[in-house]
Formats: sequence, C-alpha cells, structure tokens
Amino acid sequence: MILLNTLCTVTWKVDPIAFHIGSLEIRWYGILLATGFLLAYYTLQQIFKTEKLSQKLLDKISIWTIVWTIIGLRLGHFLFYEPEQFIINPLEILLPFKDGKFVGYQGLASHGAVIAIFGFIIYYCWKHKINFFWLLDRLGIAIPIAASFVRIGNLMNHEIVGSITNVPWAFNFIYGGLGVEGTFRHPAQLYESAVYMLVFIGLAIYYFKFAKGKVAAGRTAGITLTVIFLARFIIEFFKEVQVQSEIGHALNNGQILSIPLVLVGLGLLIYSFVKPNYPTCPYKEEPDAKVKSSKAKK
Repeated sequence: MILLNTLCTVTWKVDPIAFHIGSLEIRWYGILLATGFLLAYYTLQQIFKTEKLSQKLLDKISIWTIVWTIIGLRLGHFLFYEPEQFIINPLEILLPFKDGKFVGYQGLASHGAVIAIFGFIIYYCWKHKINFFWLLDRLGIAIPIAASFVRIGNLMNHEIVGSITNVPWAFNFIYGGLGVEGTFRHPAQLYESAVYMLVFIGLAIYYFKFAKGKVAAGRTAGITLTVIFLARFIIEFFKEVQVQSEIGHALNNGQILSIPLVLVGLGLLIYSFVKPNYPTCPYKEEPDAKVKSSKAKK
C-alpha cells in the first residue's frame, strides 16, 4: 500500500509565474481570477438574455460586483487574518506594491468578498428599486464558477495547501516553501474547486432547463451559501493552518466565519419554500434603435 501511494502521488512543480512582460510577473493566479470573472459575466449575460433584461444594467451590476468583490477579498484578509496591518502599514492593504515592487494582492479572503457583495446588493437594490432577492439569486448562480477558478489559482500558486497525508492522490507542492516542499499533502484547493464547480453546474442546469427565469426568492443564493460554506467548513479540517494564531484551536477562522453564512443560506432556502414568490426585474431590454427609428417615421 505504501508503494502504491508513492506511485500515485503528484509532484506539483508548475511555476506560479506564467510569463513576464518586462519586469512584470504575470501569475497563473491572476489569469485564472480574470477567467473566473469573465465566465461569471458570461453566465450572468445569459441569465439577462433569458429574462430579456437591459445590457446596460448587466454591465453596471457586473462592474460593481467585481470591484466590491476585490475590495472585500482584500479587506477581509487583513480584517480576519492580519488586523495589525491596519496600524503597521495600511497602504499595503490598498496598494499592490511592497518595498517599491509590484507584488499584486497577496492575501485575499472569500468571507470578506461575500460580506462586501451583500453590502453592494443591499445598496444597489435600494438605490435602483430592484428586488433584493432577485439580484442575490442571479449572482448566486454566476459567482461559484469564479470561486472555482480562484481555488485553481491557489493550486497554481502552491498556497492554501492541505495537511500532510498518505492518500494516493496527495500532492508535493514544490514551490510551497519551507515545511511544505518535500511533503505530501491533501490538494485542498482542488476539493474546494470541485465543489464550487458542481454548485455552478447544478444551478445553471436548474435555472436554464427548469426554472427558465423564474426562481423562488432566496433559493439559488441559499443553495450557494449553504453548500459552499458547509464544504468550506469540512475541507478546513484537511488544510494546513494558515496563521500562527489558529494553532491549537478546535476551529480555525475560516470555519468560524463559515458558520453564520451556512445559517444564512439555510434561512434563505427555508424562506424560498415556506413563502415562495418569484420576483422579477423592471429593467427590461430596450427596443433596438432601428426599430425605434422605423416606428418614428411611420
């Protein structure tokens, strides 16, 4: 069995840097993050076409969702894992530079992104008189594919590694740094990525094949939050400790932060079945300009 495990393990030696543009490093993580955003946008675009909604509304919602996702990812990391940085070097939180060198945004937290997205949806729906559940449910369908690609980006970065194991599919993360390289670990990034992708595929099939634009308020968002953060809670048991302050604790920060999101997800699911209503969006697609012109001449 030990020999079999050794033969099946994966030596993960992909360079985190995809290529250079001059002195600028282009990492796989950034490429995969951008790809995830594009696929989420495409999914949302198909949802808007199904419901005959304005392209202008789609673009506004997409841009602001991406902006607040990045802000939430960044602030969430420092708020939950390195709060001392708000005092030591607050500029490092906002700017992708360190010691005068571009390093990108190293340190992102998904829980922070969820909180930021919730805040954005509440404000945007209030300002534009859109049903909160309508927008929440549509984003709940599209976002999991972006989350799945982010975790693949973590794999390419040799980060957020799993705990040491002897399972046949264990990974040796060559660029994982001291204490990681040379050890075989759970590919926890792949576990999460697979769950998120399955959530996305399942919800896409449900929406486009069965619901066809009519989603009970809270249902898809409830499924997304419940499944993703329940999976996150469980998979954390197979991860290496991320910060020193978590050593010796029964639950880490990621698990503690996942609990309220699972409860919110369950609450949304229960609501969607107990009080089913099917909100729509008032911002329908505008008639083609040529059609308008033709009607004007008549």
